[in-house]
Amino acid sequence: MTVILVRHGRSTANTSGVLAGRTPGVSLDEKGREQADALVDRLGVCISDIAAVARSPLQRCAQTVAPLLATLGSDPQRDVPELVVDDLAEVDYGSWTNRPLKELVTEPLWKTVQQQPSAAVFPDGEGLAGVQARAVAAVRELDRRYGGDDGSGVWIACSHGDVIKAVIADAMGMHLDSFQRIVVEPASLSVIRYSATRPYVHTVNSTAVLSVPPPPRSEDGAAVDRSAAAAAGDDAVVGGSTGLDGRDRGANAAVTPLARG
Repeated sequence: MTVILVRHGRSTANTSGVLAGRTPGVSLDEKGREQADALVDRLGVCISDIAAVARSPLQRCAQTVAPLLATLGSDPQRDVPELVVDDLAEVDYGSWTNRPLKELVTEPLWKTVQQQPSAAVFPDGEGLAGVQARAVAAVRELDRRYGGDDGSGVWIACSHGDVIKAVIADAMGMHLDSFQRIVVEPASLSVIRYSATRPYVHTVNSTAVLSVPPPPRSEDGAAVDRSAAAAAGDDAVVGGSTGLDGRDRGANAAVTPLARG
């Protein structure tokens, strides 16, 4: 029930000042390839828990997850699928595609994108509200598939900046018009846990080694399935997370099985 949202590493378009959009053939630059290689170590303790790697069809996302897939594929005891998901693709910027950003800032639509993105529809392209709808639907469906009944599922979704920002905004309960307040850098990791009651946003725009929430556990250490977690009260902790998680034992762990830092 935990998705790690990975923005692709730095691409040749990121440093060119051009809005690449869905242009084919946009690859990672040297820095981006280094970021892709570093992804395995940055995922830290959760590597062994990854159940699937979903990605946008675009080349820069394929290159970003390639070292991770190679590592996962080296274990003959595991079969972690690579899923190419059209609904995780970059925004279709229409006729804005391949135009310099310094030109686009002079367009009247630029202000709408910044101040009221829910109303922004790119000429001959798609609207940001539609982007959020398709991306959130894809993430939630994949999470149902790979999250696991006991809440232990961890999976990867590699996508693009505005797409990831839209998914995070939904998980935070924010209106899309506020999603420009979220920063998602190249190769950053963001973590959302979809519980039985609501999403919990654990990490946004991390460029360090990642820590992900462990599954809920009972006092004796047994896994708690989704329905049991809901019955036990899958709610936020008043006053903030206690720092306890399912690996801790004792009465406090049983009282707040989903309180995690």
